[in-house]
Amino acid sequence: MLTSIKDKSVIVTGGSKGIGKGIARVFAAQGARVTIASRGEEALRAACDELGAAGGQVSWKTCDVGDWDSVRGMVEAVAADNGGVDILCANAGAFPQTKIVDMDPAEWDQVMGTNLRSSFLCVKACIPHFEKAGKGRVVLTSSITGPVTGFPGWAHYGASKSGQLGFLKTAAMELSKYNTTINAVMPGNIYTEGLQDLGQDYLDTMAASIPLKRLGQVEDIGNAALFFASDEAGYITGQTIIVDGGQILPESLEAIDEI
Repeated sequence: MLTSIKDKSVIVTGGSKGIGKGIARVFAAQGARVTIASRGEEALRAACDELGAAGGQVSWKTCDVGDWDSVRGMVEAVAADNGGVDILCANAGAFPQTKIVDMDPAEWDQVMGTNLRSSFLCVKACIPHFEKAGKGRVVLTSSITGPVTGFPGWAHYGASKSGQLGFLKTAAMELSKYNTTINAVMPGNIYTEGLQDLGQDYLDTMAASIPLKRLGQVEDIGNAALFFASDEAGYITGQTIIVDGGQILPESLEAIDEI
C-alpha cells in the first residue's frame, strides 16, 4: 500500500513546525522529495536538518503563503528543482486566540490570509504543474474547529477553516479537469508546539474530553494526508476525514464518564 509516494515532489506549507513538520516527516519516510515552506528561514533550516538526519529527502523554501508573488515564486522554484510538483499539502495556519470584542480587524485579515487565502493561492500556483504531469494531489489541513465545533477566541480561525471546506467542493470539480484530487484532513487536538503554549491544564482538560484519552500526534495527520495523496486514493476527491480520537462524539463530559 501507498508505494506510489516514492520520488514524488511534495510541497508542505507551514512545514517548519507542528503538524506541517509531522506531515513532511511521514512523506519523507515514504521516499518522497519533500519541500517545506514557511516565512522563517531559521526554523526551516532547523526542521530540514532534523528531517534530513532521519534519512529523508527534504529541502526548504521561504514563502509568505498569503502573498501571490511569493507563493508563485516558491512553487516555480520547487518545480525547477524537482522536475515538477506532484503533491501539495496546504497546511500553513495561524491561530491567535482573541475574542471578537477584543479583535482588531487586522488580526481577522491576517488569519484569513494565512489560513484561507493561502489555500487558494497555493492550489492556483500548482495547477500548471498538475496539468503538465497529467495528475496531481492536494491535501488541505482544515480543523474540527469551525466546520464542526467552536471555541471562544477562535472565530477567525473557525471561519477560515470552514471557508477551506467551501473552497474544497468547487476546487474538486475544477481540478478534475487536470486529473487532480483535493481532500481535507480535519484535526482535533494534536500535540504541537502551539498547544504547549496553552498550558498543561488545557492539555489535561482536552485529553480528558477525548474518548481515546489522549491528544493526537502530528504523524496521525501525516498518515491521513499520505493516504489522500496516494494513487490508491485516486477516486476520492472533495472529501474530508476527521482525525480527532473521537473528540466530537460525546454530547457531554458525562458521556465520557460512562465509558
